[in-house]
Amino acid sequence: MQVIETLAQGLKRELKVVIPAKDMEARMNERLAEVKDRVKINGFRPGKVPVAHLKKVYGKSIMADLVNEIVRDKPTEILSGRGEKSATQPEIAMTEDEAEADKILNAEADLEFTVAYEIIPAIELKDVSGIKVTREVVEIAEDEVTEQILKIAESARSYESKKGKAANGDRVTIDYLGKVDGVAFDGGKDEDAELVLGSNRFIPGFEEQLVGLKAGDEKVITVTFPAEYPAANLAGKEATFDITVKDVAAAQEIEINDELATKLGLESADKLKEIVRGQIESQYGNLTRQKVKRQILDQLDELYQFETPERLVEAEFENIWRQINTDLQQAGKTFADEETTEEEARAEYRKLAERRVRLGLVLSEIGEKAGVQVSDDELQRSLFEQLRQFPGQEKQILDYFKNTPGAAASLRAPLFEEKVVDHLLGEISVTDKTVSKEELTADDEEGEGKAAKKAPAKKKAAAKAEAAEGEEAAAPKKKAPAKKKAADDSAE
Repeated sequence: MQVIETLAQGLKRELKVVIPAKDMEARMNERLAEVKDRVKINGFRPGKVPVAHLKKVYGKSIMADLVNEIVRDKPTEILSGRGEKSATQPEIAMTEDEAEADKILNAEADLEFTVAYEIIPAIELKDVSGIKVTREVVEIAEDEVTEQILKIAESARSYESKKGKAANGDRVTIDYLGKVDGVAFDGGKDEDAELVLGSNRFIPGFEEQLVGLKAGDEKVITVTFPAEYPAANLAGKEATFDITVKDVAAAQEIEINDELATKLGLESADKLKEIVRGQIESQYGNLTRQKVKRQILDQLDELYQFETPERLVEAEFENIWRQINTDLQQAGKTFADEETTEEEARAEYRKLAERRVRLGLVLSEIGEKAGVQVSDDELQRSLFEQLRQFPGQEKQILDYFKNTPGAAASLRAPLFEEKVVDHLLGEISVTDKTVSKEELTADDEEGEGKAAKKAPAKKKAAAKAEAAEGEEAAAPKKKAPAKKKAADDSAE
């Protein structure tokens, strides 16, 4: 076998691989010898089929299998022998001439193919002891724990029927029938629907018109569905709702005690406070870690400057660009609305893609040298978390990770990266600083990465574009529509 380097430009490599026809024939004959005693051909006893006849019957098929195996396995072997790592799957090219291909399968011509790839650049690790980060820490006040418990307790709040008029905060029980142009529409009817006035569960203008009503009252109210309402047949339309009030109930005071804890499925008020405090600590802890991670990455970005594999950058850019355009489309905006142009935005986001690829390679090298490993148990827990987030889709998710090449790596990569960050935290200087929750949660434009500062569109999708750098992608919160789901329920 001959391996001839035909291109070595920057990180790009191209190799020409030539395997002589006589070597291919020899391999084919070995395979024929292996199957000789197993094949059954009419007119011949097992093991007595002449090799020439076997070659005539099975030669091309076996040679095709050999070619596929060589093209599949040899590139990895060749790159390993050259001490190189391909940034992406190498591109293999063979002759497309049918006559030439037929000669190869008949062992009448050498097998030739090219391997094109980009190498992962050699990274010389630098001293990180000079990296300094500030870890912002929030002291959680008892009032904050109490406030959070009261929010949670809303689901367990008691209501007591009253004779007076309904006010904000009261719960009304109603029957309603929605109509557009005098005709009832699907999903616009409900009976014994419970609604806490002021909760903003229903479309704008609906709840306000129930204030002042009392049990037994009937009223027709008029509302306009939002222009962005999900049901196209109702979006922007004026509708009437025939309302019958069946009950008005006043909210009872919430007391943080063992009885409340029991309603929420816990054994005591102390346990409730402990769990809520832990949840708040976890939320702030995640924000703290994101900010620390950004500081580390920004300083690593200053330490390391090298050429990045073009294909990796392009793939990363496409992911970011797809998300940016999705965000703009959902918001009904253009790049001009964000005070930039598509050309400027592309340039800035490409810088961001280059940064992310470069930092990913640096973290990978640091982790490899430090012996960072992701265990099977950790991968399993990550998979279970995916399943938990999408109830009812467990089988599809499991099938995806089972049948999709590289899917498991998408679980491993973020786990590996976080473990590398943990390793770095033990190597760098970390100073704790007590801050208020407002300071911790304040927007930090530096956290959006030093690339892509000019494009205002970046600010909208920064969390998503920088998700791999520690910012969590925050899904937009949507209210259910006259139960803010009025397309299905439709007053709702």
